[in-house]
Amino acid sequence: MNKTIPNIVITPNNHTNQNKKFPVLYLLHGAGGDYAGWASYVPEVKAYADKFNMIIVCPDGGSTSWYFDSPIDSKMKYETYVSKELVSAIDKKYPTIPENKGRAITGLSMGGHGALYLAFKHQNVWGAAGSMSGGVDIRPFPNGWDISQRLGTYAENKQNWEDNTVMNMVHLLNGNLEIIIDCGYDDFFFEVNRRLHEKLVLRNIPHDYIERPGGHNYEYWANSLKYQLVFFDDFFRRK
Repeated sequence: MNKTIPNIVITPNNHTNQNKKFPVLYLLHGAGGDYAGWASYVPEVKAYADKFNMIIVCPDGGSTSWYFDSPIDSKMKYETYVSKELVSAIDKKYPTIPENKGRAITGLSMGGHGALYLAFKHQNVWGAAGSMSGGVDIRPFPNGWDISQRLGTYAENKQNWEDNTVMNMVHLLNGNLEIIIDCGYDDFFFEVNRRLHEKLVLRNIPHDYIERPGGHNYEYWANSLKYQLVFFDDFFRRK
């Protein structure tokens, strides 16, 4: 995209041990947010890198990129940025496990959609993926969060919306990607999350799915992250 993009990288205290390689969790922000959101609103994330002995990367996905490579705006290519350029840069600079068994991705809201979107499309890059309060079906929200600026209006560009919503990407899964999805009862994305869960069950795609009280806010996401970190830590240890 010919621009400099900031990211936060949180490393475990022992990351300079030359013989040690670490798994990496990519943690995506939501619409209107930026790379600093997680560290600002959930400062505990800094300690989680030590607790779980993993590198945590908080990318900047633009305020409302939805982590697409936009088919209508050549300056918005955040799928390529996160899944190729950033992953490559992190693997070169830090002592990572440079395989999908050593990478996971999750995020909140727009970032929940983005994490599943990127992982479903790039299972060679990520071995596990999560979503917290994710906008996992964008079609019911044709006027929301600048999606129409990335894909065109739903009325005139229906196929772009059909092709780029996570709900329609389940066919890409072969059962190897480990998935965790959660959403609060009071969240405006609750129904689309439940529908994605039901679709995964129908297709016999293994996944963890959690419904619990809560709305679309950092109080919910701070709690959610604790559960998802245990899930990803278990994945990394088994691999």
